[in-house]
Amino acid sequence: MTMYTPVNTYNTVKVKKYSDVVEEYKAYAAITPGNLIEIYSTDGYVRKHSTEGGNAIPMFALEDELQGKGIDEDYDAGDQVQCWIPGRGDQVYALLEDGETIVIGDWLMSNGAGRLQKVDAETLSAAEALSVIAQSLEAVDLSGSSGTETTQRLLVRII
Repeated sequence: MTMYTPVNTYNTVKVKKYSDVVEEYKAYAAITPGNLIEIYSTDGYVRKHSTEGGNAIPMFALEDELQGKGIDEDYDAGDQVQCWIPGRGDQVYALLEDGETIVIGDWLMSNGAGRLQKVDAETLSAAEALSVIAQSLEAVDLSGSSGTETTQRLLVRII
């Protein structure tokens, strides 16, 4: 299979927004812009979403543009994280799990490590259907990257 490189690359996680809900929380551990994140504690910390296939509020770490940083510059533990809560129809340049092969229209959920993974729509249970948070807007083949921890991004639409 030929590796597909998306035609578009973006310098921001927030590609298309119809609402602009951005909150700020402290990072519990290192977070990369584009990670799916979750509130972790009552002390106001966030971390990478940690439950594979689990329920998730679509909340993504944005690049720290207030400090002049780009989408490939991580937040360190204790840093203030710009957290975007996109709404239905918003487009996110999210991080994708290594080893995935995605086509346009695939459904995506949390991989339990702050990235999105493909959902097998044919075997999807009713409970799992509630965990789907996005649909792919581009195709990408990461089958050759399994285990290499690439920072492949994918344009998705929040459902």
